[in-house]
Amino acid sequence: MPSITVQILTYNEEQHIERAINSVKSFASQVVLIDSYSTDKTVELAESMGAIVLQNKWHNNYARQLNWGLDNAPITGEWVMRLDADEYVTPELAEEIKNKINHIEANINGIYMRRRIHFAGKWMKHGATYPMWMLRLWRKDYGKCENRWMDEHIVLSTGETIRFDNDFVDDNLNSLTWWTTKHNHYATREAADLLNHKYKFMASDTRDDEDKEQAMFKRWLKENIYTKTPLFVRPFFYFFYRYIIRLGFLDGWRGLQWNFLQGLWYRFLVDAKIYEVESKIKDAKDKCLAVETVVIAEWGLKPPRAN
Repeated sequence: MPSITVQILTYNEEQHIERAINSVKSFASQVVLIDSYSTDKTVELAESMGAIVLQNKWHNNYARQLNWGLDNAPITGEWVMRLDADEYVTPELAEEIKNKINHIEANINGIYMRRRIHFAGKWMKHGATYPMWMLRLWRKDYGKCENRWMDEHIVLSTGETIRFDNDFVDDNLNSLTWWTTKHNHYATREAADLLNHKYKFMASDTRDDEDKEQAMFKRWLKENIYTKTPLFVRPFFYFFYRYIIRLGFLDGWRGLQWNFLQGLWYRFLVDAKIYEVESKIKDAKDKCLAVETVVIAEWGLKPPRAN
């Protein structure tokens, strides 16, 4: 079987890391952690399970950290798989990888897999949440992560892609307080991306318009339709679409929490941050420069392509 390196980014993930590593043991020839100087037992646990751990300072940019790992880790696998610390591979997907990876045609350089999201212990099957197809396995040296603040994906330099049939699972075990704090940070980065889409104050990576994969289609909808809908109106439309039209209510009370928090509260918070910035810069002569100053000086976000 071709060798596979699984790369995981971590910061204080002692609650998840053993589950993640155990889920890939049956097919991974190597597990590499790119750790942002965890202060808990993440590194100790990972090393005890045979993982290689490199540490690199976090700069508010997932893509930069992942690409740093691709460039600096001693990767030995012919294939590389990206896995978040709070994710795990289902036994069915692990078996599929083992059975199929040896028979991939030479022109195939990337493999899409379905992501399941669990929220408060329940699988969110409705509300346009499942399935989400993501490119998570690619031939070494053929894939990089887009340099964006949010909504970043793996991009292939060349080659075709295929889809596997089974799922990996996103199941964070932290508290709701932790979740809302994390999404507050996400909202800042999302607002920066949307402001950049409008004012074009920094260069960031974009995908080819010919790419019709699901994630790219959703980005197209966001950048060409969602962004043209008025602030503070669009989160309510989005919630209605997910919860009513796409049947999010079928996931019960947890489905209501998930769609309200992730589909309405989070999106409203993003709009509030955008509104705050645009209120500050309304009298600025050079609005692009003014927005860039807020994003870098006040929000502390480095440019997506910064070294």
